[in-house]
Amino acid sequence: MAWHPEKPYNALPLLPPKAELETRPVLKQCINARAALAELKQSALRIPNQAVLMNNLPLLEARDSSEIENIVTTTDRLFQFAHSDAGADPATREVLRYRSALYKGWEQTKKRPLNTNLAESLCSVIKDLPMRVRKVPGTKLGNQKTGKTICTPPDGEKRLRDLLTNRERMQHEQEELDPLVRMAVAHYQFGAIHPFTDGNGRTGRLLNILYLVQQGLIDLPILYLSRYINAHRNAYYDGLIAVTRDEAWESWLLFMLNAVTDTATWTNGKIAAIHQLAEHTAQHVRTTLPKIYTRELVDMIFEQPYCRIDNLVSAGIAKRQTASEYLKRLTEIGVLKEQKASRELLFIHPKLITLLTRDNNKFSPYR
Repeated sequence: MAWHPEKPYNALPLLPPKAELETRPVLKQCINARAALAELKQSALRIPNQAVLMNNLPLLEARDSSEIENIVTTTDRLFQFAHSDAGADPATREVLRYRSALYKGWEQTKKRPLNTNLAESLCSVIKDLPMRVRKVPGTKLGNQKTGKTICTPPDGEKRLRDLLTNRERMQHEQEELDPLVRMAVAHYQFGAIHPFTDGNGRTGRLLNILYLVQQGLIDLPILYLSRYINAHRNAYYDGLIAVTRDEAWESWLLFMLNAVTDTATWTNGKIAAIHQLAEHTAQHVRTTLPKIYTRELVDMIFEQPYCRIDNLVSAGIAKRQTASEYLKRLTEIGVLKEQKASRELLFIHPKLITLLTRDNNKFSPYR
């Protein structure tokens, strides 16, 4: 049956597509994207304490991937409740669950290839509900402004599972295709299958990052890929529907490869800036507060930009009273800013928060 936006697309073609995928423009952009990812992979090694990256960059990815689905919170609220979501609003808790799903997926990809069971598990974490491949007809996907139906996904659990299995085989077995091409094709297919009643977009974007890790193109799931997609949201959705309607694979692949290149370059620059700020902060604390300076203390306020006394205690840096004194001294020299939050004190790292939330990688030196 030919595709019609109002009818279930049960004739969704199997992968790989019949169209030529690795055209000259696509291969050229693959080279650029791979170079940017290689630089990012190397750049991450500049930060000896990998928790500095893993605690911060996935939060940015979680925020933007969720915002694409109109689940909106602020970066400040994400960092404030990153340690515990008790007291957070529903949107913030849902975005934090995306980060939890990313962590879980990262651990799982060390043991087994990406598959449908893992996708179900990750979507369940995001939605905080048991999510399985749907048995009911898919929700019609429509234009949010006009309400017009854009596409109706396939229906029938067996059909969906067969399509997902075919998608997995293409990703893992079609080795003559560049992994980045396979990632982009599989991302389209996951969205077209629309296997869950909710959470498909976020689960699909999360799987992109995990696939890049599993293919060895990056070591840590820190690529801020949703930054580009969120900034070009209309083009993203237009590209997806153009593949369904017109088999416009080349433009879709170029969009995703540009997204990888752009965000790898952005993330690489951000890591370099974090490293520079960490060295500058360490020098400032060592010079100004030599009696309390340790590298572990400086690392902790980069791991936890919204730092608590308990963070220092749990890390074995100091006992509670001494930990409180350390954080207050760091506040006195302008490294941290104290803020009362409910029944506890937060010690915020303003320069790091500003660095993480702005495109500009410059920071003002400590006085």
